[in-house]
Amino acid sequence: MYRITKEFHFSASHQLSHLPDGHQCARLHGHNYIVVVELASASLDADGFVRDYGELKLLKTYIDDTFDHRHLNDVMREASTGENMARHFYEWCVARWPETSSVKISETPKTWAEYRP
Repeated sequence: MYRITKEFHFSASHQLSHLPDGHQCARLHGHNYIVVVELASASLDADGFVRDYGELKLLKTYIDDTFDHRHLNDVMREASTGENMARHFYEWCVARWPETSSVKISETPKTWAEYRP
C-alpha cells in the first residue's frame, strides 16, 4: 500500500459551551490548527503518484476560505472538537479524492485527533 500525506495550517477560535462551567474548553479560546490528510492506494497512477500533491491545493483553499481566522462555532454544525473536525475534513476530502484514508488534526503541539473509517 502506498500512502502520502499533506499538512495544512490555520488559526481559529472556538468555544465548547456544552462543557461544564470551569472546564478550560468552555471558555472562548483559539488554536493554531494542523490538518494532515492521508491518501492511500495499492497502485500508482501513470505518473507514479497516489495523487498529485498539487490537486490537494483545493483543501488549502477550502480551509483558508472557510476556517482560517474564523470562529468555529459559526462554521461547524456540530461541536468543534478535534474529533468532529477530523471527521468533517475526512468527509470533505473523500468526496473529492476517494483515496483519502484518514485525517488527523492537532489543536496543540501535544494533542491530535484522527478520523480513519
